[in-house]
Amino acid sequence: MDQGRRRPLRRRSLEFRALTEGVGALIYARTTGRYLFLLRANGSWPMTWGLPGGKVNNGESVANGLAREIHEELGGTIVNPKIVPVEMFTSSNEQFVYHTFFIAVDYEFVPELNEEHLGYAWLPISAVPKPLHPGVSRTLNSEDIVKKIQTAESNYQQLV
Repeated sequence: MDQGRRRPLRRRSLEFRALTEGVGALIYARTTGRYLFLLRANGSWPMTWGLPGGKVNNGESVANGLAREIHEELGGTIVNPKIVPVEMFTSSNEQFVYHTFFIAVDYEFVPELNEEHLGYAWLPISAVPKPLHPGVSRTLNSEDIVKKIQTAESNYQQLV
């Protein structure tokens, strides 16, 4: 056994950053070409229009978080959804990641809103409601993301 010099163990500060993830659903109705927007009642950015979605719980996958948030905020489950990821936003401090998904359905539906929302509207992407939640506004003002959304719309139209 080597009897060489022993070095003292260096103490390092281990910094663990808690990563918070969120999800949002840009729900598109094929028959009308319109998207579902929800009017936020409370929390951050009340009285702004946003998307169904929210925080992914600890230990929950992004896909399961998306399904749970849709169920909680719209009162049901989307059957056989066509889902396309369109954005993964990371905050400047890298502690928050938000995943936005294009979800295609055949028909508009009446959501059963929970207490987080005051109302809903199905509108074309060219006529989004105001005031828009700042995160949704940033997403929809990105040319690259809008191109992804348009491609997803076009691909979904070809599937049916």
